[in-house]
Amino acid sequence: MKLKIDLLRHGETTLSHTLRGSTNDALTEIGQAQMQATIQTFLDQSSGHMVWQAIFSSDLQRCQYFAEKLSEQYDKSLVIEPNLQEMHFGNWEAQSTQWIYDNFPEQLSQFWQTPTQYTPPNAETMLQFKHRVLQAFANIQQHMLANHWQHVLLVTHGGVIKLLKCLATQQHLDDILKMSAELGTLHTFELDTGSKEINYLSNNFNGKEF
Repeated sequence: MKLKIDLLRHGETTLSHTLRGSTNDALTEIGQAQMQATIQTFLDQSSGHMVWQAIFSSDLQRCQYFAEKLSEQYDKSLVIEPNLQEMHFGNWEAQSTQWIYDNFPEQLSQFWQTPTQYTPPNAETMLQFKHRVLQAFANIQQHMLANHWQHVLLVTHGGVIKLLKCLATQQHLDDILKMSAELGTLHTFELDTGSKEINYLSNNFNGKEF
């Protein structure tokens, strides 16, 4: 059986200029508008029908706030999945890349080039992050099969989407930062419950620019 899963990255936040990671910052008005525009454009191209049978979300407010509003608007079940959180950046949390570069240029370069080999101080390792996200997908698959859901929406983070792109396209995890996942964009994946393979179907669907 193949399950269709759309991932929506949150929009602009109050800390969008930083590595916010697991920091629980809020959406800006622009960020909310980015997400709403993407959803509306997608639904308009689906003849206005709500195609998702349920909504899953990271428990960080930049995702959960919008997911709650969407579930209320369309009367869809909402499941909060903490394992959909962004990667935790440890001592670099909520710091701008410029600040990190000014203070730790060699370490930042190592992280950009080989994130599987270098982990920021007190941060989550890439392998820990991968394990957590795959656990989230296992939980989501279980929910979908139990409730006979064929197509759901996940409201999540850029790192999660990039990781899944790497896995689906069989790229090395050191290429994760080369993957695209712009603010407010929608990405479609397919999960094969038999082979456990994750396939990537389309990229960077988004509404109008803000």
